Amino acid sequence: MSNNNLDQLAAAQKANAEVMMALMRTAFEGMEKLAALNMTASREFFNASVANAQQLMSAKDAQELAKINSSLSQPNVQKLMDYSRNIYDLVTQLQQEVTQVMDAQYNSFSKKASATIAQTSAQAPVGGDVFAAAMKSMLDATNQAFGNMQNMAKQMTEIADANLQAASTATAKAVSATTPKKK
Repeated sequence: MSNNNLDQLAAAQKANAEVMMALMRTAFEGMEKLAALNMTASREFFNASVANAQQLMSAKDAQELAKINSSLSQPNVQKLMDYSRNIYDLVTQLQQEVTQVMDAQYNSFSKKASATIAQTSAQAPVGGDVFAAAMKSMLDATNQAFGNMQNMAKQMTEIADANLQAASTATAKAVSATTPKKK
């Protein structure tokens, strides 16, 4: 192997290591955010449980206890929906960050491959242009497939977002329909 090839190999390994580090950093940041979200939700659940227990213990008779118990049995759907939305937003953000890293890596690969194909075809002996044309065709097909995957990922994200919005709306309507009206 020539020094030029070794330099290119070392540069490619360094670039791959940087991409892996960026992906790992994104994953760790996502885990930190998820842990913080879960800790907040756990704290809220604990505080609500303590408040509910205090309410139950403060009941003076069975009728008041039944009334308090009935009000406590109503699920707090809004908090659950907020938690679900926060999880969805976190996952969407992580997906976008990973996609950006992968897009940048793929674009870099594509540019280097195009340059290598152009250089190879310029230096190719007679008949080598057929090989370069085949490589260019393969690169074009890969670019088209990558573009299709990006479009599919975007459509799936839009569908998931629409489904979450529909579920939130339906849940809110169902809760408001079943929640007893205060007089």
